[in-house]
Amino acid sequence: MAEYINPRVDWAFKRIFGSDDTKECLITFLNGVFEGEFVIKDVKHLKTEQTRHQKRERGVIFDVACVTDDGRRIIVEMQKKEQRYFVDRALYYSSKAIVEQAKPGEWDFHLTPVYTVCFMDFIAETGIPCQFRTDIGFGLLEEEGSILDEPTEQLGCGSKGQGEQQGCDAKTQARQLGCDAKEQASQLVPHKRRKKKESKVKAWKLSGLRYGFEKMRVVFLQLPLFEKKEPECMDIFDCWIYVLNNMEHLKEIPFLDKYPVFRKLAAIGDLQKLTPEEREYYEYDIKVMRDLYATDKWEKEKRRMERETARKELEEATKKALTEGRAKGRAEGMLEVAKNLLSMDIPILQIMQATGLTQEQINRLKN
Repeated sequence: MAEYINPRVDWAFKRIFGSDDTKECLITFLNGVFEGEFVIKDVKHLKTEQTRHQKRERGVIFDVACVTDDGRRIIVEMQKKEQRYFVDRALYYSSKAIVEQAKPGEWDFHLTPVYTVCFMDFIAETGIPCQFRTDIGFGLLEEEGSILDEPTEQLGCGSKGQGEQQGCDAKTQARQLGCDAKEQASQLVPHKRRKKKESKVKAWKLSGLRYGFEKMRVVFLQLPLFEKKEPECMDIFDCWIYVLNNMEHLKEIPFLDKYPVFRKLAAIGDLQKLTPEEREYYEYDIKVMRDLYATDKWEKEKRRMERETARKELEEATKKALTEGRAKGRAEGMLEVAKNLLSMDIPILQIMQATGLTQEQINRLKN
């Protein structure tokens, strides 16, 4: 029985997807992500550190960056530690890959599409729905059978009325492209990997679009929300996610007969076959990951305790305000009752017994 590396560790992740020797792993995985949209035959790895054009400009280092045989630029990121604005960060990374395409001198501003695939080893608290896969795209799509994001607030199209005004309505887009709107609407079907959960963000397939364009898309994969077991993994995408989620616990890599690429993965991921130097790099990253998880756990517990303290303080303040309000209301009410009893010439002793007021308080009412 073999022991395998944890693919969610930085060094291991780049060993699997970031080397020319393992391009087969990257290609098959990306073809699974974009199945039914386009087919990648080859990739060329790009430098992962983006150039800073100004001293004060923030630098960007991708985990994996490549360009496909048809010119698409793809970034693949593995984020282990929870980050509050990770969705924004992913959009920023994608934008940097767009900006880097600018050429000095005369340039016609033609941009090649940029796709960012983000593995998230945590569940995002904000920004995207609580589901395994979420695609956020910009623009129409240029290929038949591609995914088109439904107009929603999270995709920047606002309400339904705003979506129609901004040209986000699918029927309007179909008419603009010279297609039959009724026929196009009938071909809208949900993306097969999306879970049926209440959410404002949905993805759809719109067949027949030939003249649109897509210049940027970010695919978020929240690994803890992938719930399929080994027998339930029917395609290459599901198989990859299952293995990446469980590899360090497996005694044998599954799907070897169905998808030969996993034989290569088993070879490069075998912990016993690492050189001493590779083992040192890997174990260092394991330590870093454990420290990150411990810090993240502590920060989560700290935030939980702060929320709990704030909740208790609010409850106590509310209870105190209500108690004081009731006491004040009762006192004012008793004073009003005492006034009425005095006007009826009821003896002060009886008024004191009826209201609980002191003789001094009642005497002040008489003056």
